[in-house]
Amino acid sequence: MLTIEQAQDRAAAIVDRARAAGADAADAVFAADTALDVSVRLGALEDVGRSESQELGLRVFAGNRSASVSTSDFSEHALAALVERAVAMAREAPEDAWAGLAPKERLMHGAPPQLDLDDGGEASPESLREAALAAEDAARAVAGVTNSEGGSASASRSIWALATSHGFAAAYAATGYGLSASVLAGEGGLMVRDYAYHSTRRRRDLDSAEDIGTRAGERTVARANPGRVESGALPVVFDPRVGSSLLGHFIGAIGGQAITRRTSFLLDALGTAVFAPGVRIEDDPHRPRGLRSRPFDGEGLPVSPFAIVQDGMLESWLLDSASARQLGLEPTGHAARGVGGAPGVATSNLHMAAGHLSVQALIGDITRGIYVTELIGMGVNGVTGDYSRGAAGFLIENGEITTPVAEFTIAGNLKDMFRELTPANDLEYRYATNVPTIRIDGMTVASG
Repeated sequence: MLTIEQAQDRAAAIVDRARAAGADAADAVFAADTALDVSVRLGALEDVGRSESQELGLRVFAGNRSASVSTSDFSEHALAALVERAVAMAREAPEDAWAGLAPKERLMHGAPPQLDLDDGGEASPESLREAALAAEDAARAVAGVTNSEGGSASASRSIWALATSHGFAAAYAATGYGLSASVLAGEGGLMVRDYAYHSTRRRRDLDSAEDIGTRAGERTVARANPGRVESGALPVVFDPRVGSSLLGHFIGAIGGQAITRRTSFLLDALGTAVFAPGVRIEDDPHRPRGLRSRPFDGEGLPVSPFAIVQDGMLESWLLDSASARQLGLEPTGHAARGVGGAPGVATSNLHMAAGHLSVQALIGDITRGIYVTELIGMGVNGVTGDYSRGAAGFLIENGEITTPVAEFTIAGNLKDMFRELTPANDLEYRYATNVPTIRIDGMTVASG
């Protein structure tokens, strides 16, 4: 794989070539990745996969017209053709009054912040196989586990570089490691499955294979022989593993494109109370070793911790430069882009702050409710906020989590759900999006 400096130079060089070919402005992304994945099942090796890729994406502007092209062929002939084609396409593209590079005066200057994302290591297939086998063995050793979907381990390293004709050029590298196990319990039509996994930037931060496997086995066995739940309006408590999806729906509704296209159920919510008082939601791109940490955004703007919701109030949209221009606002440093196409918006390390109640206190006054550990399907309307998803989990009876239940749906409207939401105090930073245990009263539960 190329060095960080070589990746940065490659992106900058293609921008220079585009300007020389007649582009009024240009930016380029270079992305390189190596990955190794090993999977096992029932104690035997099932698959080993290794991949290596390098891609270059170029976006050029002719006035307010733009075009994007990409290639994985870095020969001189291919790069010359790429630039020529991009400029010709841009000149024929429709005009877009809002298109363009990020404002030059807003670009990040100086050295990117060091976020400890790259341990520089490479894992061998043998070490990954041993870790996957150990995770699966620990899961299968849990009493009540009847079969296995396997264990897997992975290691990767990537480099991402961005250059613009406004003078920005920077790059960074990140490693990633993952370990998981998935097993089954029960027999026939009553068979259930569950899993556990962990992902980190540095290998030494991974949970042990034994802990991951045991957690997978215990979760699965606890779900065995699920019953049914009666229909009605009940308090619903979301396990942190699934509660993070609620933030995904929220972020989708406050992105610049949803607002400019007027396709958001939160269209008029800026500066108003969207969540219950006390709720805080923050995006932190500078978290050391964070799964989505980054030193700059997809347009070269600096990034920093950003409170999206404070005391329940929606403080800002998430804006790239194009949507910011259209709304008459400033970009927020949330632009994200791949090798092809124009930037969109995305968060980095997103979390909802912990509340003040323990989980036991959060559910202690629930006479009858649902503790959700799995969500199924995507029945969410981003325009109206209507929410309906299949689910599985456990009954809550007299303040205690009791027997497993399955084959039911939970429904409501996200605007109402957000205002009724109460977070517990058990926040942990394990994923890219993290939430504590969440309680929402008055949801509609319907048995399947």
